[in-house]
Amino acid sequence: MKKIKAIYIIIEFAITVAFIIILMKIFNKKNRQIRRAWAKLQRYLIGYKLEVEGKPDEDAKLLILNHQSMLDIVVLEEIHPKNLAWVAKKEIGEIPFFGQILTVPKMIAIDRESKASLVKLFKEAEDRLKDDRPIVIFPEGTRGKGDKLLKFKAGAKLLAQKLKLKVQPILIIGTKKVFDSKNMSSQSGTIKVIYLDSIDVTKDKDWYEKIYKIMSDKFLEYKNKI
Repeated sequence: MKKIKAIYIIIEFAITVAFIIILMKIFNKKNRQIRRAWAKLQRYLIGYKLEVEGKPDEDAKLLILNHQSMLDIVVLEEIHPKNLAWVAKKEIGEIPFFGQILTVPKMIAIDRESKASLVKLFKEAEDRLKDDRPIVIFPEGTRGKGDKLLKFKAGAKLLAQKLKLKVQPILIIGTKKVFDSKNMSSQSGTIKVIYLDSIDVTKDKDWYEKIYKIMSDKFLEYKNKI
């Protein structure tokens, strides 16, 4: 049953993502509203509940998010008030037609194997920030197994320090249980979003390590409660 539901979600994603790509191309100035409506629809089509702790800091320019499932993006797209600019691997943008889910709303696609991609990240992040779009990045670099947070890569730290960005860490728990595309498993459940306190990176040289510890400890505290 869990596998059947996972297959249903993949098919549903393909259909609805294709639809919103077309809508965003037609009504590009409304692409944020279209993405949010799509994200909210997923909660009803997939069948999960949301619990939110804390509040988004609308002055934060970089959001650091743990990564376990494709639903991490869906959930934050629904509840965050700003027009988010996601940092994603370039391979997603290269998928025929569906790659436009990155290019049409001007997300940031980077080559994680190339050192030159860091320069591209800085440049494109500055461009999105001018439009009041917070940058969202998964510092783990890939999806975790769900038992703990992976060690953070350096990209998010370098970006924050280079552009002197205010950073808000956000923890999402329960998305892997609701939809695990790697193991083709899905079930109803609750997803918890925890907005943690923002950090001024110019005032604490160890801010990145502290964020990792806070997020990791909080994750271990909550992972079995959801």
